[in-house]
Amino acid sequence: MATIQDFEDLAIYQKSRVLAKQVYEITRQGEFRYNSRFVQQIRAAAGSICDNIAEGFERQSNKEFINFLYISKGSCGEVRSQLNRAHDVGFINDDTYNQMYVDCRKLSAGILNMINSLKAADIKGSRYANPSNPSNPSNQQNFNSDNNINL
Repeated sequence: MATIQDFEDLAIYQKSRVLAKQVYEITRQGEFRYNSRFVQQIRAAAGSICDNIAEGFERQSNKEFINFLYISKGSCGEVRSQLNRAHDVGFINDDTYNQMYVDCRKLSAGILNMINSLKAADIKGSRYANPSNPSNPSNQQNFNSDNNINL
């Protein structure tokens, strides 16, 4: 297990950024770009995945981080649903749909792995650590930095 000090170091955060970028790319193309409400909706959901991972991590409490990860996982499901709709109406082709759908499923599984790791952890989060001793191992959070996902 690696010691993670910034949310940017988390594989699930990195993968969520890639997914958000892909969403922006597909919503700039073809007929998709003209459906502004749909574009706003899928972009917001994709951004929510990243943002909730970041906000939860910064709360420095495993309990709060877990809550935000559940929200992030829900947003991942929302993106998947919107990809289904976009594919159904012909906004995205089969290859793009299949690749992004699989990426969403893997990301969702990675988020769930992080939730389960946090639930099993003995620490409550750096908020509860001894602030007078920053080198105290309990002041740092240990996570499986790759969350067993390969995107």
